[in-house]
Amino acid sequence: MLGNFQKSQLRIEIDTSANILRESLLLPERLKKWLPLNRLPAEMPTELHPGFEFTNWNGFIPIHHHVDVVGDNCLRLILSQGIDGFHEWYWGEGWVQSRLEGITVLPLALGHSLSLFSLRQFVAISYGSER
Repeated sequence: MLGNFQKSQLRIEIDTSANILRESLLLPERLKKWLPLNRLPAEMPTELHPGFEFTNWNGFIPIHHHVDVVGDNCLRLILSQGIDGFHEWYWGEGWVQSRLEGITVLPLALGHSLSLFSLRQFVAISYGSER
């Protein structure tokens, strides 16, 4: 794998319920709405589940995802191709935390920050202060 080892860990407050965060992260129908710069495949299940694999495109760079763990408040993805590493998500009432590590040529911390900002904006616009 070409690139440098990079890692980013972010935790932000989002004025919403843990259930809305869970749906925003695990339901591809919603995931596609807040990750507009990433092209997700058309064929996806209604909800992410362990063992499911998909490739999305970040511009011209494919990133393969293997869904490793799905829980009531967590998601772990094993990444390959454009990023060789993993992405973990944890959430609760009013907060989300994400850790991303891997070898890549992509600006990992920038993309990570932008994705959490996009998630916060999506929740605020779609759900307001719904709890």
